Amino acid sequence: MDVVPALARWFHFMAGIMWVGLLYYFNFVQMAALKSASTDGGAAAINRHVAPRALFWFRWAALATWVTGAALLGKNFTPAFTLQTGHVAIGIGSWLGTVMLVNVWGLLWPAQKRALGLVEATEAQKNAARRRAFLVSRVNLALSFPLLFFMAAGAHSAIYF
Repeated sequence: MDVVPALARWFHFMAGIMWVGLLYYFNFVQMAALKSASTDGGAAAINRHVAPRALFWFRWAALATWVTGAALLGKNFTPAFTLQTGHVAIGIGSWLGTVMLVNVWGLLWPAQKRALGLVEATEAQKNAARRRAFLVSRVNLALSFPLLFFMAAGAHSAIYF
C-alpha cells in the first residue's frame, strides 16, 4: 500500500469524524444546552469559552476533510465532480461535502463571529446572525445524512451505483 494515499485516507477519516461529530454536537447538544443555560446565566460562559474553541476545530476539520477527500479522488476528481459513470455516488458525496464546506466558511463562521461578539455588531445584527447560524447549521445537519450514505456507497460499491 502506498503511504501517501493511506495517510490521506486516515486524515480524511479522522477529520471527517471531527467535522460531523462537532456538527452533531452543535445541533443535538449545544443548542439545547444554551436554552437551558440561559435560564441560569450559564449561556455566556458557553458562548465565551466553549463555542469559539469548538468552532475553531469545526471549521478547520471541515477544510481538512475536503482537502484530503480531494487528494483521495486524485485523477478521479473531475469524473466525480462531473458525475461520470462509475463515480456518481462519490461525486454526489463530494458535492454535498463541498456545499457543506462553503456553508461553514462562507455563511456559518461569519454569522457565528457576530453572534458570539467576536466582531462588533449591534444587538439586531447579533440576533440576525444567530438565526442565520441556526438555519445554516440545520441545513448542514440535514445534508450530513445523505453525505455519509454517498461517501460509504462510493467507497463500498453500493448496489445502486
